[in-house]
Amino acid sequence: MEADVTHEVGLRPWAGRERALGVLEDALAGSAADHVEIFLASRVGHHTRFAADRVHQPQTIIECQVMVRAVAGTGSARVAVSDLRGVAGAVAAATDLARRRDGRPGAPPPHGVAPAGAARHDDGLWQHATIGWDEGARSAQAGAIMELARGAGGTAAGVLTAAITELAVVTSGGQRAYAAATEAGFSLTARVGEASSYAADLGRDASLLEVDGRAEAAVRQAARAGVPVPVPDGVHDVVFGGLAAGELIGFLPDFGFTAPAARAGIGLVAAGPGAVLAPGTVTIADDAAAAVGLPFPFDQEGTPKRRVELIAAGRVGGAVSDLASAAATGGASTGHAHIARESSPAPEAANLVMAPGLAGEAELIAGVERGLYIQRLWYNRLVDAEAGTVVGTSRDGCFLIENGKLTAGLAAGRFTESVLGALSRTDGIGSRLITQPVPNVWNGCVSAPAIRVRGFRFGRRVEGRP
Repeated sequence: MEADVTHEVGLRPWAGRERALGVLEDALAGSAADHVEIFLASRVGHHTRFAADRVHQPQTIIECQVMVRAVAGTGSARVAVSDLRGVAGAVAAATDLARRRDGRPGAPPPHGVAPAGAARHDDGLWQHATIGWDEGARSAQAGAIMELARGAGGTAAGVLTAAITELAVVTSGGQRAYAAATEAGFSLTARVGEASSYAADLGRDASLLEVDGRAEAAVRQAARAGVPVPVPDGVHDVVFGGLAAGELIGFLPDFGFTAPAARAGIGLVAAGPGAVLAPGTVTIADDAAAAVGLPFPFDQEGTPKRRVELIAAGRVGGAVSDLASAAATGGASTGHAHIARESSPAPEAANLVMAPGLAGEAELIAGVERGLYIQRLWYNRLVDAEAGTVVGTSRDGCFLIENGKLTAGLAAGRFTESVLGALSRTDGIGSRLITQPVPNVWNGCVSAPAIRVRGFRFGRRVEGRP
């Protein structure tokens, strides 16, 4: 995928419906392959970056990827380009490669194709508030945030982003699908003395981000933290803010919630569909029709997306699939085809959402006599997919909880814990969802509420203590 940096020229799709579909269909018409699929994925992101006392890096970044898959007999091949002028050449190259693989021993059989005429549901994809969040509005907002931090004796740095994503799919089987969507997001770090606090969110509608209020809360939280103290080693009752909870549940698909893993007998779906994992209040789904996150109606193969509950009322649910994995298992694609940068095609959960509860964050904190409030997790890595074990650190805006109230600010602390274990010990779920992007997944994000977990380990194991 290629990235270009330009000056902001207005929030609009990079190609547009007619141009995108026209170029792809013209390239398709010249193909001699048995079957061809082409998709165009683009993103135009307008970013206003700020730090200390100035907007220091206003920029527009344009990304485009075109992927061609051609089938000839039993052979298939893919070719990618990042320029619409190269689409016809990519079709010819993919066709030639597929022909050379036709009949080759061990060649995988070509998988099925998406049904023609993928349903469109553009409702909620295009938000006028995001279109109106232009460079001037974002710059003024950044200035107000920096001034707010200065007034508290600190600084603020971050980025405000308005973007347009689009996906076009055409196939020789008659598939023709296109949709474009707005995207608004922000992230900022407020620092006062040695303490910091972080805020971020993402969605289709800029008016729902509440950037000013969230920035004010971050500054206030950094100012009250004082000099952070070390995180006590041991097992604690922990309230994870929505960003921290999202970091944890973002690992869930890696625990066997894809069709290839299930077919190979690996992970939770293969081992125990319907098994109890967590309290009945815990439901986590990949939901393309959700009102939060970055919903999108179809995948890169043109298949309409279906809601897939990975955890359904505390029990192991289903797996996401694409056309190839669905054909191998005798099922139908759930609409989760994906090709990441420098990765092989594989089904991916793209709009992961944990169902909210009824409690406010303050109520979750009030239910902890002594424990920790963790705003954000950082540098997290999966170390054991079978046990669901993740390592990482806390970061920004973390506090001790004493008698149901936030007290001393906390420095960063390391953890090694099971996400599955944490979900099984969750006894409180917040009402507000916060969304953050998932790296290396096109249009991917995870939305989560604050959660209260009983018995989560931070630091080293202390002799004589659990």
